[in-house]
Amino acid sequence: MIRVWSLPTLFLLIGACAAMRSALGDDPVMAAVLLALFVPLAVLHSPLIFPRPVPAAEARRRSMADGAPVVYWRPGCTYCIRLRLRLGRDAARLHWVNIWRDPAGAAAVRAVTGGDETVPTVVGADRPYINPDPAWVRRQLPPRA
Repeated sequence: MIRVWSLPTLFLLIGACAAMRSALGDDPVMAAVLLALFVPLAVLHSPLIFPRPVPAAEARRRSMADGAPVVYWRPGCTYCIRLRLRLGRDAARLHWVNIWRDPAGAAAVRAVTGGDETVPTVVGADRPYINPDPAWVRRQLPPRA
C-alpha cells in the first residue's frame, strides 16, 4: 500500500518545498505556479484517477459475465495513465486490477508477458494485449444496454 502512494507523495513534498522556498523568497506567484504544477502531477500518478480496482479472480468472473476486458495496471505507470485518460468515461466499464495490491493479478501479468510486469495488460476475447491502443480497447467493450 505504501508504494502505491510513494510517487504522488514525493510530487507533493517536492512541490510544497519548492513553493515554500519561493514564498519565503517573496515570490508568491512562483509559489502558486509550483503548487499548480505539482498537485496535478500527484493526482495523475495516484490511484485516484482509476476506477476502483477489484481482485483478479473477481475481475475474470465479471468479465466472463459481461464480456468487458480486464485491465491489469499499477499506479505511476505512464502508459496506464494514458490508457485511462484516453478511455474517458468508458474506463468505468472495464475491470481494473491493480497488480501492486493483488499478487494474483501480478502473477497473471507475469504469465503472459514472459516473466515481467509490463502494464497495462488488457485481457479481452481470451487473449492478452500488452499496452494496447485505447481505441482498440474501446472497441472491445460490449454494447451499452
